[in-house]
Amino acid sequence: MLYTVLTLFPEISDAYFSSSIMAKAVDRGLVGYRAINIRDYAFDKHRSCDDAPYGGGAGMLMLAEPLGRALEAVGVQVNCEDKEKRVIYLSPSGKPLDQALAGELAMEKELVLLCGRYEGIDQRIIDVYVDDEVSVGDYVLSSGEVAALVLIDATYRLLEQVITPTSLDEESFDWGLLEYPQYTRPTEYATLKVPEVLLSGHHENIRRWRLEKRVEKTLVQRPDLIRQGEERSLFSDEVRKIIEEKRLMARGRDERNQGN
Repeated sequence: MLYTVLTLFPEISDAYFSSSIMAKAVDRGLVGYRAINIRDYAFDKHRSCDDAPYGGGAGMLMLAEPLGRALEAVGVQVNCEDKEKRVIYLSPSGKPLDQALAGELAMEKELVLLCGRYEGIDQRIIDVYVDDEVSVGDYVLSSGEVAALVLIDATYRLLEQVITPTSLDEESFDWGLLEYPQYTRPTEYATLKVPEVLLSGHHENIRRWRLEKRVEKTLVQRPDLIRQGEERSLFSDEVRKIIEEKRLMARGRDERNQGN
């Protein structure tokens, strides 16, 4: 996978690619990276990359010309269905980044990530060059670079050999459920003990406990994921049974509380 980041501040992504697991992935040749400074493709001596929007309004808008020149410099062609490069503009107006989309993007050969600033970019760049607008959440960031790093982190870890495959098993959002609680040494901390089942060595009991905790946590924290899973028939018979048991228990507690 090659990540090409078009940015006004290449030092932000440079730091990320030179740290931790990502640095090891780059050293091993599993990930490629290049940062393109959009200012290098500006026309004037001040390397201007923004101007006031037509029609008025607050803020500045990134200019089309430097962006277009930068995109073409990295091999993106106008209105070309180039399957080697997928151009993504990070925008709060884009489609939500979720685990399914991260998995899809991780299969691409190259992601060209366009980082906006200020009030965004000229719409004509989106119309001509961009394949996808992607949002990392329902909030607004001042930096498209931060959003790009979120997308990069969500995708590169899914690449083969970057992370031990077993570490990716049963993560949050796997099969529509959040991850179960995790514990390590010591067995007792601040009077709180590790659940006995995890110390039992009984693999089936541990598997069942973890599955129940995944369902329980998802019902509390993200009931929308449970609804989506049910609508899309993602859950096994075992999971559906646990969901129903947890709902019955919750209703029983509510009824007892109302009685009090």
